[in-house]
Amino acid sequence: MKLAVTQMNPIIGDFAGNIDKMLNSMKSAVAAGAVMVVFPEFALCGYPPMDLLDYDTFVEENRRSLRNLQRSMPAGIAAAVGYVDRNPAPVGKALTNSIAVLSNGELVHTQAKTLLPTYDVFDEARYFEPAAKRSVFEFGGRCIGVAICEDLWWETEPSPGTRYPIDPVRDLLDQGADLILAPSASPYYAGKARVRTAILNQIGRTSGVQVVYVNMVGGNDNLIFDGRSMVSSESGAVVYRGPAFVESLEVVNLAELEYLPPVQAEMERYAEIEAALCLGIRDYLRKTGFHKVHLGVSGGIDSAVVAYLASKAIGVENTHAFLMPSEYSSEGSISDSEQLCKKLGITYETVAIQPIFSQFLTALGPHYSEQAIGMPEENIQARIRGTLLMAHSNRTGSLVVTTGNKSELAVGYCTLYGDMAGSLAVIGDLLKTEVYALAAHINRDEEIIPRAILTKAPSAELRPDQRDEDSLPPYEILDEILSRYLLRNLTANQIVAEGFQAHTVAEILKKVGQSEYKRRQTPPVLKVSTRAFGTGRRMPLARKIYEHQVP
Repeated sequence: MKLAVTQMNPIIGDFAGNIDKMLNSMKSAVAAGAVMVVFPEFALCGYPPMDLLDYDTFVEENRRSLRNLQRSMPAGIAAAVGYVDRNPAPVGKALTNSIAVLSNGELVHTQAKTLLPTYDVFDEARYFEPAAKRSVFEFGGRCIGVAICEDLWWETEPSPGTRYPIDPVRDLLDQGADLILAPSASPYYAGKARVRTAILNQIGRTSGVQVVYVNMVGGNDNLIFDGRSMVSSESGAVVYRGPAFVESLEVVNLAELEYLPPVQAEMERYAEIEAALCLGIRDYLRKTGFHKVHLGVSGGIDSAVVAYLASKAIGVENTHAFLMPSEYSSEGSISDSEQLCKKLGITYETVAIQPIFSQFLTALGPHYSEQAIGMPEENIQARIRGTLLMAHSNRTGSLVVTTGNKSELAVGYCTLYGDMAGSLAVIGDLLKTEVYALAAHINRDEEIIPRAILTKAPSAELRPDQRDEDSLPPYEILDEILSRYLLRNLTANQIVAEGFQAHTVAEILKKVGQSEYKRRQTPPVLKVSTRAFGTGRRMPLARKIYEHQVP
């Protein structure tokens, strides 16, 4: 049997556009001799629709669109389509996350999702009722079961302490399934492809059935979907892997797996992260109706990396930089910024903020002076820059991309309405040390980011001779502590037990807690780790901040 594995990039709520994509894929699949095309989870409405699901008009348009697709699909092809359905039971949530199998204009099978994730960025139990039962269907001489995304993850521990009570795949196998279709909308994080591969390996080893895993691709708000669909053999070996971060359609003959194209190798970590962030930028603009971005370039590593990513994602002609020096900006930072912009080929302009800063100090009165620079004066400079960037956005319709990294966001080393002002936090899920590693990857073949930017000591340059390490531990230490706390959920005592100084750990975790209100107001952060700031980490603002241990 020939199946078309279709990595699709839907737009949330664009039912007509999504249907057009599906119909074009079906035509291509028919031309290639496929008898079924498998689309990702929620291909019809886009993922995640979130509280759009609370509107009956959205749900009904989704159901009407499924019927339109059913009537319009070409003859001789079946399709597995992800959509939102009504829960027919008199109790429970009103909706289900479902797959419809359409064949020759008829609805031949439906299956609702059983395992509804509620960890990290997921909140599916808020909207959907889990499947009460699972069933198989016959097609093309095969007994087929449908396991939607999380339904494959029964044997894993997707979040600490999480274990599911039902194994949907085992239930389908008990009913005689010899092929599992797994439509998915699985968001990306670095290294996740290996986790998915291991799941398919395990299913094959323990059950002897093939799995056709079809993943969404594209960016939606802070989430990035990487595609990389897979087909596994009866032994669990991955015999086909779709491309990363691009739409694709590949027809796979399940009876002749040895003739498939060579399996693509896994991407190197920072090549993967670069591709993910570029897709996140590009789709954020495309799906929100914008075309250009601009940013402040300071001569530091963070703004250099963001400028590179933006220009690669949407083109140098759509990327503009502002150099906004103050009297505390080093001559090297200005010349390094100019060199970077010229190397990238992006336009730039210089707007000195010192005259504006002086007027602020005069207006604020005798308690403010240029001779006594403290946090208020530092933040005023950052907010002047933020105001200038937002004014350009209002005038031109270009979006501001922010340049803060995860280390800074974690400890509050950033200014509300200043360097945090913007529409998208591009590297807000990369620790400072990871930003340096990404920059090294960018420079792997040629010097794109000037060497001087890579080697200078990090500094906000908001007061004389300022260095980040005046306020923070070295980033090599800071990031190790943050990764243990933010990604592994270790307490202060557990982190200290791994060899870190108690007073340093206490101070860092205190800063993390005190800065929660800032992160609540940050732009969407493109997710590339197992836990990013935003929807994946929800902490109360009004709580006790523990200095020596974390509850």
